[in-house]
Amino acid sequence: MNPLNGLLVIALEQAVAAPFCSLKLSDAGARVIKIERSEGDFARHYDQVVHGESAYFVWLNRGKESLVLDIKNLEDKALLKALIEKADVFIQNLAPGAAGRAGFDSAELRVKNPKLITVDISGYGVEGPKQNMKAYDLLVQCETGLASITGSVDAPGRVGVSVCDIACGMYAHAAVLEALIQRGITGEGKSIQVSLFDSLADWMTVPLLHHEYTGHAPLRVGLNHPLIAPYGSYACLHNEWVVVAIQNEREWHQFSELVLQHEGYDPQFSTNTLRVENRSKLDTLINTAFKKLNRKDVILRLEEANIAYASVNSVSDLSKHPQLRRSTISTPSGPVELVSSPAMHGHKEYGPVPSVGQHSESIRREFAS
Repeated sequence: MNPLNGLLVIALEQAVAAPFCSLKLSDAGARVIKIERSEGDFARHYDQVVHGESAYFVWLNRGKESLVLDIKNLEDKALLKALIEKADVFIQNLAPGAAGRAGFDSAELRVKNPKLITVDISGYGVEGPKQNMKAYDLLVQCETGLASITGSVDAPGRVGVSVCDIACGMYAHAAVLEALIQRGITGEGKSIQVSLFDSLADWMTVPLLHHEYTGHAPLRVGLNHPLIAPYGSYACLHNEWVVVAIQNEREWHQFSELVLQHEGYDPQFSTNTLRVENRSKLDTLINTAFKKLNRKDVILRLEEANIAYASVNSVSDLSKHPQLRRSTISTPSGPVELVSSPAMHGHKEYGPVPSVGQHSESIRREFAS
């Protein structure tokens, strides 16, 4: 018995943020009907790397039903309204104002279906001077300042996954679950608005506070933590790399004595603040010690000292990682091994990825007036 069995979710969605939210609801047992144009969600066409299917689409749309509608067509528009009147959750991430102009304003939908939870996902929110700006992941990474603290010392960089969309989808999913709990008490639905910008702005809180209280944001330091030291990558013998993370003074003493085998107390490294201020000297000390050892021997010392570490893995390394859990998912072009859901609560069977309009006829029959 999945926790959201019996829940009906209508998702007028595309791309990543809204599909991520509805995916998590589907994984928990909700019935998700995905509304698509005749050509399908444009994320279906980002690439063709998975047996001809898009990697993004395969990842985000398992277990959903696909219904093709033209919401400018009166008959299709009436069908969508009939679906929403019976739904528990309605999610949309069309262009700013588009859903309202098409006759699917969230407030009006909840008048006809008071238990409905509506989720409007946007780039910059529903008010403010930038609310109508188009928003895609890289653009929002730049607008929120994330790119300015990401990358090498010489240049800003993009986080290598769609972090804005994913963050927004996660916040939307959490808000839906909160609204469902509240509805269980009050019997009433509610309106939820989530934006890519707000989601990443929240994630940028620590750099923002540093800027506002010290006058400068954390600097870009490549594969290192700007505010904690040592917390970053160091080269071993044969140019093999290892990442070390020290989180407190007890760990620093263990690291200094057992890993670096550095004798004596050095006051310039006695606190994290001082280690960050003296990062150049600290890095020289660590690099000098590590470059005499191969990575295997460094890791042995780290494990003996109970110090957190990681290897600088490639995506190829991830594909062979002993901790990587996978689930087999059916797609229109054949089975795919996807990463299993991070939240584990018993054995889970995932539904297939639908083809465009695969369920159109059956849904039209089911909801015919």
